[in-house]
Amino acid sequence: MTRTIRTEWQPGLHQIKVPLPFPLRWVNSYLLEGTDGWTVIDPGLHTPESVGLWEETLAEMEIEFNEIVQIVLTHHHPDHYGLSGLFQERSGGAPVYISSTGASQISQLWGDGMPMSDRLMAVFLLHGLDRQLTEPMREHMGSFIPQVSPQPVLTSIEADVSLLIAGREYRPIHTPGHADGHLSFYDEVRRELICGDHVLPQITPNVGYLPGFDPNPLRTYLRSLDEAASLQVGRAYPGHRDPFTTYAERAEEIVLHHEERLLQMRTLLQERPLSAYALCRELFGDRLSVHQLRFALSETIAHVIYMQEEEQIREKQAEDGTLLYEALQTNRSVF
Repeated sequence: MTRTIRTEWQPGLHQIKVPLPFPLRWVNSYLLEGTDGWTVIDPGLHTPESVGLWEETLAEMEIEFNEIVQIVLTHHHPDHYGLSGLFQERSGGAPVYISSTGASQISQLWGDGMPMSDRLMAVFLLHGLDRQLTEPMREHMGSFIPQVSPQPVLTSIEADVSLLIAGREYRPIHTPGHADGHLSFYDEVRRELICGDHVLPQITPNVGYLPGFDPNPLRTYLRSLDEAASLQVGRAYPGHRDPFTTYAERAEEIVLHHEERLLQMRTLLQERPLSAYALCRELFGDRLSVHQLRFALSETIAHVIYMQEEEQIREKQAEDGTLLYEALQTNRSVF
């Protein structure tokens, strides 16, 4: 192979860096060996480069696709979910496990008619998105269909119902916020956590609003970070960047990041009322790609929802129907 993309962190547990056509560069998949075969966790986005990399990696490791006995997903985002259908086909029908909430979002995003596209555009327009950007954003969302196809048959798993992965008992823990229904997988005996995108080293997970699911994802995320920080984790295996040993500390750092972001937003809203879209542009600038803008706007909406429910800001409607937000005079903390 032309470059190192596989690291064996312990016997039978391999990190595979699957390439992404985004600034993140790669997503971590994990390949775990059991007596009955191999488990793949979060196989990555379906692109020719990713398929080629997996074919080379499995050939190098002398693993046949039919030796893969299950595919486990931490959450529904395409960079984690996209190749699961192909793996299911090539393995001869290995089950693909995800939370029921994750499965529901997959259906909304990439099922018949992609109904989430209409719902999300309506929310974005209500929050001030320039109408000229709606069609490019729809096209961008539609562009993921080939990257998540073929769609697998999904099997639901839920939090706290033990799952056997490579002969080890893992407890799925509900860790929502970055994605509703996100699951992390905890091996209490070895104090190891496969944490998906819930807590990442060096970078901060996006926390965005998706209509019809969690009504206040930032509040949910902050609560789940507090709960996660109480786990005894010796090593965490994240969805991006490398495994790390400072899980609780990193969770606390992410909480502080959001505290700073909330204060920054409220300061801007003290100057004048803004829509979430205008606030997003103030924070992130005008040079975002359509992909980046969708994430930045959905995250800005999640933050204004949080501040509104905490009575830090109030909502009003402009003459054109757009929602505007202004800061309230209060002595209460943002948190």
